[in-house]
Amino acid sequence: MAVDVIMPQMGESIFEGTITKWLKKPGDKIERDEPLFEISTDKVDAEIPAPSAGVLKEIKVKEGQTVPVQTVVALIDAAGAAESAAPKAEAPKPAAAAPSAPAKPAVSAPPPATKPGTTPAAAQEEDEESAGLGEGDNGHKVRSSPLVRRIARENNIDLAQISGTGAGGRVSKRDILAAVETGGAPTAAPAPLARSSAPPPPATASSASGALELAVPREKLYFGHYDVEPMSVMRQKIAEHMVLSKRVSPHVYSVEETDLTHIASLRAKTKDKFEQTTGTKLTFMPFFIRAAVEALRAFPTVNASADGTNIVLHRECNIGVAVALDWGLIVPVIKNAEEKNFLGLARTMNDLAERARTKKLKPEEVSESTFSITNPGVFGGLFGLPIINQPNVAILGLGAIEKRPVVRDDAIAIRTMVYMTISYDHRVVDGAVAHQFLNHIKKTLETWTESIL
Repeated sequence: MAVDVIMPQMGESIFEGTITKWLKKPGDKIERDEPLFEISTDKVDAEIPAPSAGVLKEIKVKEGQTVPVQTVVALIDAAGAAESAAPKAEAPKPAAAAPSAPAKPAVSAPPPATKPGTTPAAAQEEDEESAGLGEGDNGHKVRSSPLVRRIARENNIDLAQISGTGAGGRVSKRDILAAVETGGAPTAAPAPLARSSAPPPPATASSASGALELAVPREKLYFGHYDVEPMSVMRQKIAEHMVLSKRVSPHVYSVEETDLTHIASLRAKTKDKFEQTTGTKLTFMPFFIRAAVEALRAFPTVNASADGTNIVLHRECNIGVAVALDWGLIVPVIKNAEEKNFLGLARTMNDLAERARTKKLKPEEVSESTFSITNPGVFGGLFGLPIINQPNVAILGLGAIEKRPVVRDDAIAIRTMVYMTISYDHRVVDGAVAHQFLNHIKKTLETWTESIL
């Protein structure tokens, strides 16, 4: 019996996934729940387990291909495992008096219907983008995906005014982002480069969203000696999200300097005992998370999202913490951080960071953040000005924690200092609130009294 392996839906807002690596090849025996392939989405990279034991019969979607959720990507011969484990039993002979009924052919799911003249690839692309029908300002139904409709709402763009370039006239991500860029209907696609006598430049990775558009003519990129490396799917998704964030949110930045001498001393004295007692390492991050949660509760407009002319004030403090990976960046989320004590925050953060590096995160663990923290200081950066992680309205950046000479009581003292920055969406957060928010974090850290054990 053949078992379908489908592209899973890794979260409510995810409608497609890219297979980055097959861990098995056709003919390999597999066990149920054994890692079968790796996928990359705009939320998470993950290993997908086999839904059944058996033999991998066929791979339908190759590495590097992006397909909609619920697409059959492979077939597993579930009978293969049983046949290899036990000898086939001899089939009983039918009674002579009773004529044998003809065997019914195996029934497989019919292939998805396509319109006349439509290629399977085009039909697949149409299914991918037409998860629903949006409605233009005039009530006209427009074929588009939920992501496209959300972008249109955020930018007050009438989908009915956009000529869709996708299969069946659908409005694709490329179309809507082109409309955002031009402030209305998308401009016509640029004419292809004229072929010159020189060898054409190597092909480069491109993003369907148009996020990787060029600032200079393409032929000016290739000169001298160079190598070309295609962007990974994760790198393309990061590019897409960062460009979209800068387009949507008017970014403003504020900086604050904080004295961490007391916390650095507390950590140095207790980190060994903390690890022996709790089984988890004591880093600086839980201190910042705890201080950020207190500040978010004092200034709820920072713990918010923008929906057109509405401000969504979140009651939970779901803190996303950026984790650097060898192949990119991911932001696991500590849900309901306001309900956790210091030890709970430390354990959760360390667990999420470890599973992020081993591709073991679940989709729900990288979604629904209400505020984010990034730590360029761990790599020696004095401070950074991070881009807001949508749909948040602010992100806290932490610089390097280091000893510096500062003035205390009219004397020069050596103190452990850190620069903190906040990038905030000026549609929702004003400078006064941002600085009060930073000062609240500063005060919490400099006057720390909470027990950590």
